[in-house]
Amino acid sequence: MRLFPLAVLAVLLAGCGDDAPIRAAAAEAVTGVPTGADTTGSRRIRLRAVGDVMIGTDFPAGYLPPGGRSVLAGVHGLLRDADLTFANLEGPFLDGGRSTKCAPTSTQCYAFRTPTRYGRYLVDAGIDLASLANNHAQDFGEEGRTSTMEMLDGLGIAHSGRAGTVATVEKNGLRVAMVAYHTADHSNWVNDEPAAARFVAEAARTHDVVIVSFHGGAEGGRIHVPQGRETFLGENRGDLRLFTHTVVDAGADLVIGHGPHVPRGVELYRGRLIAYSLGNFATYGRFTIRGATALAPVLEVELGPDGAFEAGRILA
Repeated sequence: MRLFPLAVLAVLLAGCGDDAPIRAAAAEAVTGVPTGADTTGSRRIRLRAVGDVMIGTDFPAGYLPPGGRSVLAGVHGLLRDADLTFANLEGPFLDGGRSTKCAPTSTQCYAFRTPTRYGRYLVDAGIDLASLANNHAQDFGEEGRTSTMEMLDGLGIAHSGRAGTVATVEKNGLRVAMVAYHTADHSNWVNDEPAAARFVAEAARTHDVVIVSFHGGAEGGRIHVPQGRETFLGENRGDLRLFTHTVVDAGADLVIGHGPHVPRGVELYRGRLIAYSLGNFATYGRFTIRGATALAPVLEVELGPDGAFEAGRILA
């Protein structure tokens, strides 16, 4: 299956038939779902998804935006205008604690810690689903991830990340699951495809719609999705084509990727959309933001009652 850049979602159906249906589907996909379309009660889900979100860290000192609300305030309209909104939370929300990953004075080691009082800005932005499966989820150990989970529970944001966890929400008469994966086995594990297939299949048996999130792929500005496994700094960052196809075969209806810090291609596989990376979205202070790493797309997807892809577009 050929992959296409995220910016040309209009032609994501290429490779699925002769040219006439492709052109017709592409024309329809450009229009997508009108902003503000009301899917409430229609047994459909209109979801908006973004990549990495880290709205400030107090570790090391000097990278915490005053107040914090301003980081997402400018995109509230984009994020709230959906039945469900997804984001990958790049780092724990924790007050205190100790990192065994980085020294407090290090400028070359990256460990994040966002104060829990900043969690309310996620609610203000309309985020409903959060991934806690990534390479910063344990920057302050399991204490940090536990604190994040408890904070999100208190805010009413469903989450997945720790091995064995599934986020469940009810929307428009549909029971929706989100399962978040990462390339380390302290989370639902990208690199164990058979286990992922079993876990997703179980979620599909108890939910109407299954969304899979994954944090994988080599960093360093690699926009294209390679064949086979990717490595970065000696770490196995997943065979992402194999993983995504495996989970769709098992029952996933939408697959949302992030991790390489750049947008990557999209694919329509067996009537289900795969977005291989949504890149950075709101990453304050300690991230390099230029070129492809400065692109922050919002993906909008409309799923039918059986989870099938019906329409989609990119919001810049």
